[in-house]
Amino acid sequence: MIGAEIFYPDGELLVDGDTLVAVGPRGVLEDYIGSRPDWQPERVLDLKNHVVMPGLVNAHTHAAMTLLRGYADDMPLMPWLETKVWPFEALMEPDDMYWGTMLALCEMVRGGTTTMADMYMNEDRVADAVLEAGTRAVLCRGITAFDSANAERGLRENLELFHRCQGAGEGRVSVFLGPHAPYTCTGEFLREVRQEAERVGAGLHIHLAETLTEERTIRERTGLRPAVWLEELGFFGFRESEGSGAAGASGVSGVSGVSDVSGVPVLAAHCVHLNEEELLMLRNYGVRIAHNPESNMKLNSGTAPVARMLELGLCVGLGTDGASSNNDLDMFGEMRSASLQQKLVKSPSALKAYEVLRMATAGGGEALGLTRCGRLEPGGLADLIAVDFAGSHLTPCFSEVSHLVNCARGSDVRFVMVNGRVLMEQGALTGLDEEKICFEAARRAHGIAGRL
Repeated sequence: MIGAEIFYPDGELLVDGDTLVAVGPRGVLEDYIGSRPDWQPERVLDLKNHVVMPGLVNAHTHAAMTLLRGYADDMPLMPWLETKVWPFEALMEPDDMYWGTMLALCEMVRGGTTTMADMYMNEDRVADAVLEAGTRAVLCRGITAFDSANAERGLRENLELFHRCQGAGEGRVSVFLGPHAPYTCTGEFLREVRQEAERVGAGLHIHLAETLTEERTIRERTGLRPAVWLEELGFFGFRESEGSGAAGASGVSGVSGVSDVSGVPVLAAHCVHLNEEELLMLRNYGVRIAHNPESNMKLNSGTAPVARMLELGLCVGLGTDGASSNNDLDMFGEMRSASLQQKLVKSPSALKAYEVLRMATAGGGEALGLTRCGRLEPGGLADLIAVDFAGSHLTPCFSEVSHLVNCARGSDVRFVMVNGRVLMEQGALTGLDEEKICFEAARRAHGIAGRL
């Protein structure tokens, strides 16, 4: 058994309901059961030649964009969005969102991803898919503010999602508010969303500093870099002058010693183009980062300073982004890409394997505010996967951690459990009709493309 910070070469664990109650070397179960003579496990699994580990956490994705997989390739971000993605999305209906999400969840479960942070439209149907599939998710309605009516409708739908789905599925579903990005929202609207998040007790999920085009756009509009502009708006936290009682932030805007006493967590996706002062500012505000290396490479967005983020103590999770900009949802591939990208731009010793594994498990859980998620320890959530290490590409094995990051594939996952419920066993999905889902998703995707 293995986690980013724990390793038992011959380990055992015990699940009771949705919780890990005993974890350790061989013999720990005998000790646990011996202290409870009237208790016996309902089922015992022998996963010899497998690595048992926490389920992977996809800290940023747009699940139903599986319907756009391969539809628009070899383009930079803004032309890709404006000429391909947004016109396609304008024709997507709520049931399209459901089937696209179900397709994504088939792929994620097969690849060992048990939790996702999703930002998209019609998230009520995304929630339906998650609840049916048995996975875990933090959902938000992606909101743009190109006009006031669209902005207010998106915020209203996001708040309705929060009130309907927060804590649903025995706690498997959480809801954030999702202003899409600084370049798609006005300052007034970003303030409003922040205030609503504080009022209802929701987190915030936003794209930030993804491209140089975004940086230029925000500079032209405000005279500031995107992260600094969000700070000026109070998006990350309130300053003393705004009545919070806390001092301000980083020195970037002339204040120092930030503390976000309002307690609204912010998950910022991408964060590619940040300077040192901005990194310190985000750290001081407690902003969590979702790193998306393969999407950043495909869209030529750049290389995020992830190694430096970790050095400074920022919370960093790992995400795939949507299947239209990746083009898969394989978190094992994402781990390898994250590692190699930092080694390319920094040094061969940058971003060690255990750091990447932690980003994909416990780091992702922390980024989403799910502190029991991604941990192999008593009290942790019973979200587990087993990776088959019998393959030739995993032989010989000098380091299980290195192999998980550098050699393993999503197809090596043979067992998946979420919240104590088995979702895949011996490589077979237990609750999803994959053939039906693939047929329906493909039919709908081609139907939409045919109308463009």
